[in-house]
Amino acid sequence: MSFEAELFVWKGEGSWHFVRLPLEAAEDLRDLVTGPPRGFGSIRVSVRLGGSVWATSVFPDKASGAFVLPVKKPVRIAEQIEDGDLVRVILTPLDD
Repeated sequence: MSFEAELFVWKGEGSWHFVRLPLEAAEDLRDLVTGPPRGFGSIRVSVRLGGSVWATSVFPDKASGAFVLPVKKPVRIAEQIEDGDLVRVILTPLDD
């Protein structure tokens, strides 16, 4: 699945940066995953953002009903993105 979303810093200043999945993408992801939920309701995914590809997990976001995707500093540096930038993300679920 592919979507665009804004990169943001979690709860103000800090090192944790995330992208919030749109609700439709979150619902599609839930539909694709089978099996028991993982810790904290997370879903393992493969991510492509620009030229960077990595495996991680998305985590439920109670406020929006969607998921948040952590974006590590090496990816932000490689892709030259920062808080507030709109990014295109391609996700593939790894759970089956």
